[in-house]
Amino acid sequence: MPLQVAVCGPRNCPEADWAHAYEVGRLLAEREAVLVCGGHGGVMAAAAAGARSSGGIVVGVLPDADRVNAGPDLTVAIPTGLGEARNNVIVNAADAVIVVGGSWGTLSELALAMRAGRAPVVQLGGWRVLDEQGRPLSGIRHAATPQEALALTGLWA
Repeated sequence: MPLQVAVCGPRNCPEADWAHAYEVGRLLAEREAVLVCGGHGGVMAAAAAGARSSGGIVVGVLPDADRVNAGPDLTVAIPTGLGEARNNVIVNAADAVIVVGGSWGTLSELALAMRAGRAPVVQLGGWRVLDEQGRPLSGIRHAATPQEALALTGLWA
C-alpha cells in the first residue's frame, strides 16, 4: 500500500504558501505517495494541482455532504457532512502530516495530528505554537522549503 501524506493549510493563502503547497504535492506524487487533503481551495488546491501535474493520486476529504464544491484536481472526493470535524479524518488517514501556512483550521489539524501521535508532523511556514515559556513545542519539525518538508517526514531514504 502506498504511503499517505496529509497536506493541510488554509483555504485562503498567500502566493508563497500556494507555491510551497504546489511543490509539496508535486514531490509527493513523484514519490508515489497518496496526497490527502481537505479538497477545497488555497493550500489544498495547490497541493492537489501539484500532485496531479505529476500523475499523483489526490484524496479530498470534504466537509460537505456532497461533492458539489470538490476541487478539480482531486482523484477521489469523499463527502463527509462533518464540517470542520473532517480534519480528524484527514490526519488519521495519513502516515505523516505536512502543514503549509497557518489558519485556525490548519492549527486544529496540526493539534489533532500531534494528539493522535501522527508523527511526523512537519510545518512549512505559518504559525508557531509556543509553550507557556515562549519556547516552540517539541515534536513539530520546521522546514524552510518543500524539499526539506518531505525530507523531515523521514518516510523516504
